[in-house]
Amino acid sequence: MTAPQVVVHRDKELMAKAAAARLITKIVDAQAARGSASVVLTGGRNGNALLAALADAPARDAIDWPRLDIWWGDERFLPEGDPERNVTQAREALLDNVPVNPARVHPMPASDGPEGSDVEAAAASYAAELAAAASPEERGGVPAFDVLMLGVGPDAHVASLFPGHPGVRETDSTVVGIHGAPKPPPTRISLTLPAIRAAREVWLLAAGDDKAGAVAIALSGAGEIQAPAAGAYGRSRTLWLLDRAAAAKLPPQLYPPASA
Repeated sequence: MTAPQVVVHRDKELMAKAAAARLITKIVDAQAARGSASVVLTGGRNGNALLAALADAPARDAIDWPRLDIWWGDERFLPEGDPERNVTQAREALLDNVPVNPARVHPMPASDGPEGSDVEAAAASYAAELAAAASPEERGGVPAFDVLMLGVGPDAHVASLFPGHPGVRETDSTVVGIHGAPKPPPTRISLTLPAIRAAREVWLLAAGDDKAGAVAIALSGAGEIQAPAAGAYGRSRTLWLLDRAAAAKLPPQLYPPASA
C-alpha cells in the first residue's frame, strides 16, 4: 500500500487544468519508456472537467494518441449513446477531438449490447477484455495501468463502489455488476478494489465543499467498507488532487497550505 500524497489547488478550475497537465506528462513519459501508455478514466463533474481541460491544453499534442489505451473505472448500465454514460461524456469532452485508435478505446458494455440487460454477463465480458490485455507478469488479470483516475463521492464512494455495498467487498473478481446503487441509475458496472490497486498510480479527484467530509474520512484511516476511497491506492503512487474547499476538513499536517 502506498501512502497517499495530497495536492491542494486554489479552486476547481485550477485543479482541472493542473491535473490535465500532470496527466499529459505522465502519458508522454510512459510512452517514451514503453512505447505505449494506458489510463483509466472517471466520470462525474471532476473527471469530465479534467477531460475538458485536457482537450483545451496546447500540450495535448505531445501525446501519441494512437498509442494510448483508454479504459473506464465504472459505467452506468444504460443503452449505448445515453448522455448519462461516462463514455458518452468522455467522447464529447475529449475523445472525439483527438486521434485515438478506436481499437484501443475500451468502453464498458451498454445495456443494449451483446450481453443485453444481464449486468453480470456484461461485467464478466469486461473482465475478460482486461485479462486479454494483461501480460502474464501483470497482477490478477488486469493491465498495470499507468494512471487510474477516480472521482470521490460525498459518501466517499469511488467508481461504483458504495459504502457497505456488496461490490466494495468483492475480492475475487476484477469487475462486478452493481445492483441497487444509492444514486441513479441503480444498475452499474465497476472495477473492484483489487483491480484498482493493480494500477501503477491511482489519482483521486475531489473538488467542492460537499466532498470535504468524504475526503477527511478517507484520509483519516477509515476502513474501505465504510469509505471505499480509503481502499483505493496505486502500486507506486496514490495521489489526492483537491481544491481548497474539498480539503477544508483535513488536518493541516496532511498538506502544506502555502504551497497549494
